[in-house]
Amino acid sequence: MVEADPTRIEQILNNLLSNAIRHTPEGGEISVSISGDGKDAFIEVRDSGEGIPSEALKKIFDRFYRAQPSRSRGEGGSGLGLAIARHLALAHGGELSAANHPQGGAVFRLRLPRLS
Repeated sequence: MVEADPTRIEQILNNLLSNAIRHTPEGGEISVSISGDGKDAFIEVRDSGEGIPSEALKKIFDRFYRAQPSRSRGEGGSGLGLAIARHLALAHGGELSAANHPQGGAVFRLRLPRLS
């Protein structure tokens, strides 16, 4: 159990899933997993896309940053979604992180503190 605003958590997940859909090729896969340990709950969204360029991993949550600046806003958004998602995670006492999965694709991990 976590204490969270369901609308804001939905906003985070919608952003992560929209990004995963955008970056997953036709026939690719997107997975969502939920797990927990003694003190935290985790939601992971993983895609089978191209992954995140290493130089972009440091900036991916910066406002207005787009890993592929050549995309138009109509194709790739304003560069605010991940910044807002991370801010919402922090407001819940949690964290949002990004990495490349060893088997390919990107993986985003939302950590939320469990109720004591």
